[in-house]
Amino acid sequence: MIAVVIPMLDEAPQLPRLARCLAALDPKPDEILLVDGGSSDDSVAVAESLGLRVITSPKGRARQCNAGVAATTAPLVMVLHADTWLPDDAMAVVAATMADPRINLAGFTAILSGPKTTRWATSFHNWIKTWYAPLLFRPHLFVRGGRLLFGDHAMFFRRADFLAVGGFDEAMAVMEEAELCVRMARLGRTRLVNRIVLTSDRRVAKWGEWKANWIYLKVGFRWGMGIKPKALGHLYPDVR
Repeated sequence: MIAVVIPMLDEAPQLPRLARCLAALDPKPDEILLVDGGSSDDSVAVAESLGLRVITSPKGRARQCNAGVAATTAPLVMVLHADTWLPDDAMAVVAATMADPRINLAGFTAILSGPKTTRWATSFHNWIKTWYAPLLFRPHLFVRGGRLLFGDHAMFFRRADFLAVGGFDEAMAVMEEAELCVRMARLGRTRLVNRIVLTSDRRVAKWGEWKANWIYLKVGFRWGMGIKPKALGHLYPDVR
């Protein structure tokens, strides 16, 4: 059994495409759960009109994801962003990947794309930093098979392992996925599967490619150097 947990905040424009993507999955996930963090638009109404189950949680991606995982019952869980679209056989990929007991955390290769262009340079940077970031900042975990995954990767894991390490750190406004990877690496290996998900390029479109990658580097480096997590949130504002 596989559950898909989707944190949501003011995502009404993204939801019809998300619903089409979820409907095309074959096989289907056993549970799909959207966790709303207090949307000011009509996200909840739109999601429910599309037949999607919604629960509410205090705002914050880490809090919302923790609430979603707690509300599921499936042994395998994927955390999916509302602006990321999966291949049709994604659930089969999850099941096949997690059949290896050595792997306890995995994700897809993300390509950032929008209506006007595909962000190949940023997509490449996002791919390669899953290796170079842990090699630089957590080399002992890198040697043991630890890698850093981020929200765009549609990361998935065993629910029992997620709960065993305490889930996402709710004090973190950003880099909560990386922090989870560090703790999960103590239990097993991390894998980036050789399959593609498409994710919205809206941050890059708003900030520009150079500025976006500078922000990613700045936030990641400060996290790697142990800067307090609450101090990083202002460097990574929401883009809707």
